[in-house]
Amino acid sequence: MASIKIEEIFKEKEKTFSFEFFPPKNFKATIEFGINVGQLLKLSPDFVSVTYGAGGSNQKATFDLVDYLQNQIGLTTMAHYTCINATKDKIKSDLAYLDEVGIKNLMLLRGDPPKGEDTFVKSEGGFNYASELISYANSLGEYSIGVAGYPEKHPEAVSLDADIDNLKRKVDAGGDFIVTQMFYDNQRYYDFVDRCREKGIKARIIPGIMPITNFSQIKRFSEMVGTEIPQEIVNAFAPYKDNKKKMYELGIYLGLKQCIELLENGAPGLHFYTLNKSRATVDIFESIPKILK
Repeated sequence: MASIKIEEIFKEKEKTFSFEFFPPKNFKATIEFGINVGQLLKLSPDFVSVTYGAGGSNQKATFDLVDYLQNQIGLTTMAHYTCINATKDKIKSDLAYLDEVGIKNLMLLRGDPPKGEDTFVKSEGGFNYASELISYANSLGEYSIGVAGYPEKHPEAVSLDADIDNLKRKVDAGGDFIVTQMFYDNQRYYDFVDRCREKGIKARIIPGIMPITNFSQIKRFSEMVGTEIPQEIVNAFAPYKDNKKKMYELGIYLGLKQCIELLENGAPGLHFYTLNKSRATVDIFESIPKILK
């Protein structure tokens, strides 16, 4: 497939719909992933992204998967890449490989520390910040670069204002668009966008969506990344902790409501954190009125 930059898609489409995947960890997960991707393909996503584990684990699997999704399946694909265990020489080599397989879209992040470690440690010959990685990547080639935004601030940031200042540094370094961390209070997103604009950030800010279909799992994820689940949502799920069917139905209802409200209020699309599963994303996406797509 010819390489298409996500920035070019933005020029053609006011709203984009995209999905995030991670490399399957074993044979069974690979089979399930193939089935789920097949279902998601029917939704004709504008692009997809592929992440990798904490500490830079599974990087080869990420590269193999982005190659497969773009060149065999035909999807515009974005590779996640972090500062973890990455020297300048390694970054140069890795991006050269991605160039060879036609990947021109990158989600550039500082990255989380390896499992068992609490703090980020710069690699010798590497970078401390995503903004530095972005500048270096842009010196090596022409990419469409996505960066992460945090409507409720990054867990390590001292304040939301300080975090938005850091986001501006990433955009000023060459970040082309922003994908947010998941959130469950849309007002957080609206306020975040307003504050970004006040700081002079003009890049497209795409909301990240993770439907709650397993409350305990999402609660755990939310605590890890500093996302607050509003009390009314916690209360709504409480009666269904032992009823998977009702929990799923409520999660789809709330997820669809969130997505419709975001699109009605000007969000430039949606980026679904699929957890490599298709059902919830399909159920929500197919229920969004066509006029909002």
